[in-house]
Order: sequence, then structure tokens, then C-alpha cells
Amino acid sequence: MDEQAVARAFRLAHFEKLGSTNDEALARARAGDPGRLWIVADEQSGGRGRLGRTWSSPAGNLYASLLLLDPAPPLHLSELGFVAGVALAESVRALVDADPRLGIKWPNDLLFAEAKLGGILLESTPLPGGGRACVIGIGVNCRSHPDNTPYPATALVKIGDAALAEKPIGPEHVFRALSASLARWLEVWAGGKEFGQIRVEWLKYAAHIGRTIQIVRPNGRIEGIFKSIDAQGRLILTGPQGEKVIEAGDVFLNAPPSDDSKAM
Repeated sequence: MDEQAVARAFRLAHFEKLGSTNDEALARARAGDPGRLWIVADEQSGGRGRLGRTWSSPAGNLYASLLLLDPAPPLHLSELGFVAGVALAESVRALVDADPRLGIKWPNDLLFAEAKLGGILLESTPLPGGGRACVIGIGVNCRSHPDNTPYPATALVKIGDAALAEKPIGPEHVFRALSASLARWLEVWAGGKEFGQIRVEWLKYAAHIGRTIQIVRPNGRIEGIFKSIDAQGRLILTGPQGEKVIEAGDVFLNAPPSDDSKAM
């Protein structure tokens, strides 16, 4: 973990293998952990992504979860995904020599050249003694990536020029940069008081702005041009019928697969 994170009282628990770093973080919260705790595993046997999808978790990639207790009023907790997205994009961008092909796919995927490089999963639970535990789960494909996914995937080992290839980027490099960046952006965010600053930074990394996208939701699909995100982080889609505000859904540039529940 980076010294900047340590100086801000963040802690680390490292494991060779876990079922899920998110589950471990939530279990520790229920057992009374005070938070600001990173759970990192070299491998997961039960990793998961959004909507209960399986998250392939072999050794060689980053699997990390940050436990926070009552980091913001309930209305602002969903903003943590954007805070983490900015921190993750900033961290990886520095490791790939600021390659402009790196971006964020709304709401929570890290892309490189339109392929999924990493993802973020937010989870929370009320605690027995009051308050709420929030966990930011982050996975980054460093050495490998899953195949046969509904959205193309890639890994850091495939990215960069010859100079980068000579110094492979491992999960330890990503985590060191991420722990420092997320600690800093959490301070900027200030429990939701300064989400406007996070939004501005997030839009700098946003993939697909100005392009036609499809949004897959439980009640169907909708197509339009990705205009921006609003003050709550909701996607603003424009089309012949005007603007629509999207609170949740999966973004695709091309036609999405017919089986939208397929594991990523």
C-alpha cells in the first residue's frame, strides 16, 4: 500500500486466496472493524460483478475491496462508484504512459481501446449497532482476462509499447497507485459535498461521449447519443424524443448479446 494511504490511516489485510474480497470486507464490518480497511487477495474462488455476474478471478490480477463506515449520507453513497472510477482511471493511466485509449464506461467499467480492463462493484449493509458499511470492490485484469464475454475484455499485459512490455504491470503496481489515488479523491469528494469536482474529472475519462450507445435495462433497451452525466451521476441520453435520464443499465456501443445475464 502506498505511503499516502498509510498516512491517511488506511490499513491492509492481504490474502493468498479468498472467496470474495467484498464478502470478507462486509464480514469484518459486521464483526466491528472500524473501516478504512483494504482487503486484497491474489485469487478469488467466488468473485462477482454487477447484477450477480461471475467475476473470473485467477491469480495474476488485482482483486481489492475497500471497507468504509458511513462515508457519506445515504443520498450520496452511489457517488462512491464515480470516486473510485476516477481514482482507478488515474492510477492505471499513469502506469500506461497516459495512453489516451484508457477510459471509463458508464457507470463503472475501466476500458482500454473499447475492451474491459477492470470493474467496480459497490455493496453496502446496515450494521447491528447502527450505521452502514460500504465496500468498494475493484478488479483489474493485469495478467489475464476472461474470454467469451458479452463485452470485449483485455489485460494490462497486452497494453503498451516495447518499453512497457519489458516491465510488466502487476497487481501490486496497480494497487500501490490505486491506494494513494483513492485516498486522495475520497478527501476531495468530502462525503458528497464536492461531487461536482468528481463529475468534472470523471467526464475527462468518459468513454463514448457524443456517440450512439444502447442501454440494456430489465424493462428493455434504449438507444441514443451519450451526452453527459448529471449532478447525481445519471447518464443523459439524447435522441429524436429529446433527453432521457438513465439511472441504471448496461452500456453497449454495438448491439448487445441476446443473453444479457451472461457472466462478465
